[in-house]
This record gives sequence, C-alpha cells and structure tokens, in this order.
Amino acid sequence: KILREDPATAHIPVLAISANAMPRDIQKGLEAGFFRYLTKPIKVSEFMQALNMALELTVAG
Repeated sequence: KILREDPATAHIPVLAISANAMPRDIQKGLEAGFFRYLTKPIKVSEFMQALNMALELTVAG
C-alpha cells in the first residue's frame, strides 16, 4: 500500500508469495495492492507468467 501511494514507486508491480492460501488472504493481498498473489508451493510456470506480465507492464508503463 505504501508503494502504491508513493508516485516514485506506484508504477512498480509487486508480486506476493505467501504460504497463506485461504481465499480471504489472497483477497486481502490483492486489495492491499499486490499485482499478483502467488501461494506456496509456487508453480514455476505460474511464477514465470506473473514475472512476464509484470515486465510487460513495466515496459509499457
């Protein structure tokens, strides 16, 4: 949330990686401003997809 409120960092997509996998935890993370919320154990393909999406947003933005 702090990063989203700062103009110097608001454009940076932030990925969350957490063992908290309950739907309410994921929803709270997304509401807090995370670009993606991945749960452990992570799937490499899902992680790579999230990174690629974040990089595309960074280049486009």
